[in-house]
Amino acid sequence: MKPTRVCSLFAVLFSASAGAESYVIGVEDLAFAPHYSIDQHGHYQGFARELFDAFASHSGVHLSYKALPVERLLPALLQGEVDLKYPDSGNWAQAQKAGKDLRYSQAVVGYVDGVLVAPQRQGQPLERLERLAMVNGWTPWGYQERIDAQQIRLTYSDDLRRMIHQALKKDTDGAYFNVVVATHYLDNIRARPGALVFDPKLPHTRGSFHLSTLKHPGLLQRFDRFLLERQAEVAALKDKYRVEANLDSQYLGMEQWKVDFLKRQKAREAAE
Repeated sequence: MKPTRVCSLFAVLFSASAGAESYVIGVEDLAFAPHYSIDQHGHYQGFARELFDAFASHSGVHLSYKALPVERLLPALLQGEVDLKYPDSGNWAQAQKAGKDLRYSQAVVGYVDGVLVAPQRQGQPLERLERLAMVNGWTPWGYQERIDAQQIRLTYSDDLRRMIHQALKKDTDGAYFNVVVATHYLDNIRARPGALVFDPKLPHTRGSFHLSTLKHPGLLQRFDRFLLERQAEVAALKDKYRVEANLDSQYLGMEQWKVDFLKRQKAREAAE
């Protein structure tokens, strides 16, 4: 009798697992650590992966991830190849989204996109920026007028390493990218902290990443509740991955040792 009961229990558990809600999140096939990246085995990893896995565990749903080039991700969502898209924003690709009933989650994480330049170029006027490296599929807010007038030439790439290399070799005047991600790359992967620095005097964009969908607004509502109910857990993940490091301070884009030094210096001055 025991083997029969064990087999029956296994069949029940398998049936329950097979019947669980399952969704595919379309994600960017882009080296974007600490937010997200694809490892050598094709696995999605980073802050976003850990956050969505926590939501799946909390909600009893099954999530899988489909990595696509940036320019293919939105069409994949609109054509039903994926159930959800991350990251997304109501401000992005508005012409492509016209007439589509896209829904967005609450903000997942804040970001700043801007231009990183060699330290000696920091503070130079916009008119001196003539060659700009950026990701294929991105929109360089604040630069479009000069691009349309052919006063700025764009060099497209899907590879942050290549963009950084171009700026370091002076093949471009700067790289337009997520400031936290570029700084993380220079500090921790390239081991060239401070080789390029964020220039806050050039046009830059503040915004937030959202999860989007066409067909599953109910799932987004559950995700929003998760973000609200698990605020402490989400905040701990943000701190762990430093995805919002110095985002709202004067230290944005600085290497961490310099931030720590300046904070200690300010503390000493305040104590005197």
